[in-house]
Amino acid sequence: MMRTDRHPPHHAAHAPHPPHHGRSLNALVRAEVLPQLADYFSLLDAHGLDARFNGAPVFGQGDVFLPGKIAIGLAHLLTLTPRDAAPFAGYLSGTRRLMTLIGTLPIESWGIYYALMGLNRLRKAGLLEAAVEPACLARLKGTLDWRHFVDAGSLRLMALPTNYYGVAFGIARLRMLMGWEDASAGDALLTKTLDHYERYSGEFGFSDETEGEGRFDRYSILLAAEFCERFIETELPVTPRLTTLLAQSAQLALQCASADGDGFGFGRSIGPYGDTGIVEILATAARLGVLDDEERRYAYAFCVRAAAKYVDFWVDRGMNSVNLWRDGRRTDGYRGTHRMLGENFSLIHQLLSTTELWAEAGQADELPPDDLGGWLTRRQPAFQLNWFARGHYERALVTRRDRGRVFTLPLINGGEGQHDNAPYYPIPFSPRLIEGLPESGADHPQLLPRLVLADGSVLLPTSFIQEIKTWHEGDEQVLRYRQPGLNRVGERGPVLDTRVTLTTEYRFGPGRISRVDVLHPDPSLEITSLSLAFACFSSGARTGNFGGGFGVDFDDGGIARFEAQGYDVLDVQEPPARGLEGLTSGPARTHLQFSGTASQKAAPLQVRWTLSYR
Repeated sequence: MMRTDRHPPHHAAHAPHPPHHGRSLNALVRAEVLPQLADYFSLLDAHGLDARFNGAPVFGQGDVFLPGKIAIGLAHLLTLTPRDAAPFAGYLSGTRRLMTLIGTLPIESWGIYYALMGLNRLRKAGLLEAAVEPACLARLKGTLDWRHFVDAGSLRLMALPTNYYGVAFGIARLRMLMGWEDASAGDALLTKTLDHYERYSGEFGFSDETEGEGRFDRYSILLAAEFCERFIETELPVTPRLTTLLAQSAQLALQCASADGDGFGFGRSIGPYGDTGIVEILATAARLGVLDDEERRYAYAFCVRAAAKYVDFWVDRGMNSVNLWRDGRRTDGYRGTHRMLGENFSLIHQLLSTTELWAEAGQADELPPDDLGGWLTRRQPAFQLNWFARGHYERALVTRRDRGRVFTLPLINGGEGQHDNAPYYPIPFSPRLIEGLPESGADHPQLLPRLVLADGSVLLPTSFIQEIKTWHEGDEQVLRYRQPGLNRVGERGPVLDTRVTLTTEYRFGPGRISRVDVLHPDPSLEITSLSLAFACFSSGARTGNFGGGFGVDFDDGGIARFEAQGYDVLDVQEPPARGLEGLTSGPARTHLQFSGTASQKAAPLQVRWTLSYR
């Protein structure tokens, strides 16, 4: 029977998170996460290819990772259930049936890696022959191959981002451990993977998702940990260089961590994956001993809180599923509802596998310290610039810690695919306070000035960042950078338009953030409109005039006031219109739209906003 009464739903984006349930990580995961996995086993075993989940068919929806995710889920369930426990025999016979079923389904890249992890886990537990039919295993030997997405001659990825090199390496190593090929392919892919990482990570050690075009994401920070996990999973000693890169990622992960279990708040496909990204980094760092004793204790406390947040915030009782899609929550098409069951399996795998890493580090059964917030305030910098790349254009991440909140301001979106996507914008993200509308594109300039020219061009200040500088002034931390042109959006990659240059300055003070943009358009340029948008979780908006501009005071929510200067009109929608209400953590409650006609103003143009938060 599918259980639907364990976790009350938290639909409000600002809902508090119980800190850790008073339990160890192992106890929490076994009590809350493992039963969720057992529910999905029962569903699939009972209905097979006809299974439905939250009203939709499980199979035939185009999720080519799902068969592998089911395989690793089945392996977790079998290996974590005592063999003398009553459910074990049913799990074993059901796994045999389900492995035969999923062995006939299309599977690609990550799905291949997940499936091989599951088979190897069963092999190490001595359960492979009992859990997988010989004919099915023979078929999987031909299906589960890295050559399906890597050219075997040149070892180049087939139109995939750089993190897939690590996936291919893991697949080759696991095939070797399964006895399906020798070590030569794994060795060659390892060399290719590490060479590529070094070439496009530069002196700072964080991986560019493109071939040097300057697009960074949570994966840029996570990738070192994932590589180390591949080594651990496939029984290789981790190299000193990877250990150094992991240590660096772990320090940045701690800078981004919050006492509520919140992780990365920027980039694509985040939501719970922003949280588990930091969990993976810190668990791997603990397993490999790159944290000191104090860091390890509080890294563990964060992981417990992230697991509790998964249980109490991301999992919805009525759906018996992680919720990225409903009740006002929004994600990108990559994690659309066609992958609903698969997202549950992958998140469960991350929580179970990182709990194993903590167990190997000797801490999974400990109660966490309860003063995580105080430790983060004492030990992590209040303001920090972390470089990703320098050169003609610069890429970096700014972290700001104030009043228990963490803000991450990414200056990262060069290259194709994400340059006009709001979760990549150079704005200060903070979960349940400031978030981007996934895949909203240039139509929703969340906290950025948007220019429309008389020739129809749409310009955003996103991608061509230079001369990044930070300093301290009074009670404020200051970030300044310039751009030699704006991004003319509409193409797959950013297009430099030098008809407008600008300088941007952020100031971070106690309980407030301000941004000033000074734009220098060509004298003959006709700018037909200038706009700024802000979809937020606060409500009870009361408009007013503040210091030469206008904006709103909010009665409820984390944001107390938002004001802007340099615009002529403010439109307040409470609640927002359809299409503007969905943020990552839940529904926006208010939408602000500032607009004006910039060509009527004297050059240079100056626009400003100030946000005050509680």
